[in-house]
Amino acid sequence: MNDGAVVLEVRNVWKQFGPVTALRDVSLELRSGEVLGLIGDNGAGKSTLVSILSGNAKPDAGTLLVNGSERSFTDPADARSAGIETVFQTLALIPTLNIAENVYLERELFVPGFGLVRLMNKRAMRRDARTAFERFGVALPPVKTKVSALSGGQRQAVAITRAVLWGSHIVLLDEPAAALGVRQTELVLTLIEGLKAHGVAIMFISHNMEQVLRVADRVAVMRLGEKVADVDVAHDTTGAHLVALMTGVSSEAPTP
Repeated sequence: MNDGAVVLEVRNVWKQFGPVTALRDVSLELRSGEVLGLIGDNGAGKSTLVSILSGNAKPDAGTLLVNGSERSFTDPADARSAGIETVFQTLALIPTLNIAENVYLERELFVPGFGLVRLMNKRAMRRDARTAFERFGVALPPVKTKVSALSGGQRQAVAITRAVLWGSHIVLLDEPAAALGVRQTELVLTLIEGLKAHGVAIMFISHNMEQVLRVADRVAVMRLGEKVADVDVAHDTTGAHLVALMTGVSSEAPTP
């Protein structure tokens, strides 16, 4: 459900690390209900851009806007408060806790009325986590299952759903299907498609051109710190074309 509203905008962002220019005048937009693929070779600037958007780094110049309002992030908590959640490959899940407990990690629900004694409302946490997975069509074991018993794809699904559950309408996914098998990758890609249908704006960072072409509406191509192309996937874009843009072999767009 892409209503066309720009929810995240990067304007003319620069980032320098000593003599190295990691980002050079980068601008891009992300819209509600859209999946924007972000691709580029190693050193292209993808990780630096994600670090800035997630509050882990500050740009040297340029502007970030969320829902049309200028924002400046000093840490990841600032980015989360603005509605931006980032799911990194490390996932930040605790294997010894169950699915519901991981969904509510550091956001636990408590039973009211016990004074200084705080009792976790595990029943409500399990109920709400179960509802969230059902809403997005995620098929997982019971929410009391320990995360250590889940596959890689199922763990990714928990981390992504947790990000959306906390009111985040913008989700950055950093290589979410890396090192997953075919079935587990399908679980993650299906979840991304479901989130798009619910109006969530997603930035999908990946080296896998086939996955990018499947879920993305547009693709922003990075090379040597610059955004060199913004490609509409609907216009007969191919993986070979995207690779050519990444490597600088060609900057020509395919003929629709």
